[in-house]
Amino acid sequence: MKNSAQHQSWTINVGFGLATAALAIAIVFALTALVTPFAQAQTFTVLHSFTGGGDGAHPVGTLTIEGGGSLYGTTSWGGMNNCTPWYECGTVFKLSHRNANWILQTLYTFDPTTGQDGYGPAGQLARDSSGILYGTTDSGGKKGWGSVFELKPSPTRPVSVIAPWTEIRLHDFASSGDGAEPYNGDLLLDSAGNLYGTTFSGGKYEAGTVYKMTPSNGGWTYVVLYSFSGGNNGANPVAGVVLDAAGNLYGTTYDGGYYGEGVVYQVTPSGAETVLYNFTGGNDGSLSYAGVIFDQSGNLFGATAFGGSGGAGVVFELSPGSGGWSYKEIYPLPGNGWGAYERLVMDGGGNLYGTLFEGTYSGYGSVFKLTPSNGGWTYTSLHDFTDGDDGANPYGGLVLDSNGNLYGTTEAGGAFGYGAVFEITP
Repeated sequence: MKNSAQHQSWTINVGFGLATAALAIAIVFALTALVTPFAQAQTFTVLHSFTGGGDGAHPVGTLTIEGGGSLYGTTSWGGMNNCTPWYECGTVFKLSHRNANWILQTLYTFDPTTGQDGYGPAGQLARDSSGILYGTTDSGGKKGWGSVFELKPSPTRPVSVIAPWTEIRLHDFASSGDGAEPYNGDLLLDSAGNLYGTTFSGGKYEAGTVYKMTPSNGGWTYVVLYSFSGGNNGANPVAGVVLDAAGNLYGTTYDGGYYGEGVVYQVTPSGAETVLYNFTGGNDGSLSYAGVIFDQSGNLFGATAFGGSGGAGVVFELSPGSGGWSYKEIYPLPGNGWGAYERLVMDGGGNLYGTLFEGTYSGYGSVFKLTPSNGGWTYTSLHDFTDGDDGANPYGGLVLDSNGNLYGTTEAGGAFGYGAVFEITP
């Protein structure tokens, strides 16, 4: 049985920096007292700086936003009790906007000491209409290669706002033939309630998989749709997948392909793979950690982490046609390398937004916008991180709310050096 103390939730009032009385852990939160604005066009605000304590440390996944504006995310390290900032436990958290303040609640802390629980969640969570969250851990689980989990609130009204949520492991990865290490771990939830994801390694050829999980008779059925061979068809997908109306899945691999620099691929519902593009490692970029997104016309947009004439990867477009898919460079990303690690997001006007992990010349990453203009694209840096209170090194991507506000996380920096959640307003 899991240590209930290890998995209790906690709540933080970021606006006033006071820990709830029920926790009696007033330590560290006085330092998070203010929601800190920064000078760049008065649009950038830190919503929470992770302390390395019960709220976790080092968030690397993209946030999930619900209709009411609450944000859900994960940290890969830290958590309650013995989970220090240097101990890979990890948490699931919720940030709620109440009046002028943001309240952080830790919903769950992973416990690697049990030998059963997964640990190190890194990907974007999926959330269904009933409020249940789905995610992955990069490591741990019953078989040691990571897990898929479900997290839901108590079915009865809790006696306290810090009541823990319940975690159920839906699948334990077993490596050979099955998949292992969902390194990024982004999950896709379709309208029928099926889950789709990728693993970095494992599978038939130990080069990663695309998988599907289907709810069935109160449980879940796990199926590997495709195993990458490590050859020309690609290897080691880091990013998750997107789905078209016909049920085809699209994504990228970090490695493999004709030039060994990764590919953009399609996997059909029956499990057949087609390589849509092979990165060469030249001006078209290389090593795509980030996945792809669709626009309203069915074109795919993505980014690479390296290569390109700008030094920090390339934003690209793939357009379908009668002869296959055609590649077009949108913009070479500037900086010292280590560019986009997560997929882009597009607003209703066709503008693209993304993050650079170390890109730009500060070396601490940035948030950027690409605006279509006269047949080309205009690049704007919305914020360059300083490794101060504003954070550093945004590994995760961005999410947009209905008002056009952007939300994201940094892996490092912030008031305590363990990462931050930020908002950029139009």
